[in-house]
Amino acid sequence: MKRLFAIFLVCAATTVFAQEKNPVTSAVKEMLPRQSKNILAAAEEMPADKYSYKPTEQQMSFGDLVLHILGTNDTLCSKIGEMPEPKPAAPLKETDGKEKLVAALKASFDFCTTALAKVDDTKLGDEVELFGGRKGSRAAALIILASSWSDHYGAEAMYLRLSGLLPPTAHPKK
Repeated sequence: MKRLFAIFLVCAATTVFAQEKNPVTSAVKEMLPRQSKNILAAAEEMPADKYSYKPTEQQMSFGDLVLHILGTNDTLCSKIGEMPEPKPAAPLKETDGKEKLVAALKASFDFCTTALAKVDDTKLGDEVELFGGRKGSRAAALIILASSWSDHYGAEAMYLRLSGLLPPTAHPKK
């Protein structure tokens, strides 16, 4: 009976995946709302006066981390979605303050939502420019983007915990 059930599960999963025309891009698009919600909530959680906080001198400040996240979003989503990268009227700085940085971070996730909306798996093998002039496939850029969201949220969570705050995903369920 267990073997029959296992075979059923494999067949059901195979059918679901076979029906999905764009499994890679669909997976990243499905991750985007949850990741953006958590990353934005962490940026909101950090008090404005802690945006200059650095756990060690060698690390970036929390404000610089927010700038890094939005820069990664803008660069990769631009390459993946074949859209021009958004350029602010004036370059953003860590000292621009929480309100301005959180608004720019939100805008970067809105841009990713727009850029990824038209992407499908048909061009995963196409070469795109990544960071520092390196080239890679569009599939690699999607994987880097999705993994960076997890990495960036983990960094935000560490900064919050070192500041005596709980990251959004550690808050008790209401």
